[in-house]
Amino acid sequence: MFIINCKNYEEISGDKIVKFLKTVEEASKKYKIKIAIAPPQHLIGLVANSSIPILAQHVDNAKVGSTTGFMIPELLKKSKVSGSLINHSEHRISSEAITQLVLKLRELKMISVVCVKDVTEAKKYVKLNPDYIAIEPPELIGSGKAVSSERPELIAKAADVIKSEKNKTKLLCGAGIVSGNDVTRALELGSKGILVASGIIKAKNWSKIIAEFSKAMQ
Repeated sequence: MFIINCKNYEEISGDKIVKFLKTVEEASKKYKIKIAIAPPQHLIGLVANSSIPILAQHVDNAKVGSTTGFMIPELLKKSKVSGSLINHSEHRISSEAITQLVLKLRELKMISVVCVKDVTEAKKYVKLNPDYIAIEPPELIGSGKAVSSERPELIAKAADVIKSEKNKTKLLCGAGIVSGNDVTRALELGSKGILVASGIIKAKNWSKIIAEFSKAMQ
């Protein structure tokens, strides 16, 4: 799995997200790689009818109805959203909320991607059996310094923890990934995919960098 978190970067604002989506769709088809994007929440409607999975950047454990301002899982599904990131380092939530959301997304047959900051959290949340756990040390996010090179032991230990649980959860590596070499190293250390943001979105040539990452995953 290759997930691109668009965050709220200006580079992806307005109808730029449509151009980006087309670039990603072409790469996914050409390289036969499963790529998903998490657009800014307010732009989901522009990309929902896509050939690739669309993920929300955040979701709330709130009910359908009188819940102004909340991201409701059931309604996201009706808008053809495939799942959501949960507990990203820039939008941390309580342990109780994480548990409830993983269960809710599983009930709805939606993808859950639980973000963790260290091996301790990976060990805790893998027991919930989410689809993916993405390990991202906060200090490396957006730094241009890849966790796969700066703290390789973190990925290896997290991979061992997830493997030992013997469930369906797969490990994703995030934080500071900016090159195909970073991707290759992450996979060698036991990751089953990547979660990237600025390394893609802020690149001058989207097609080129997505191709580089995709080839590294083949």
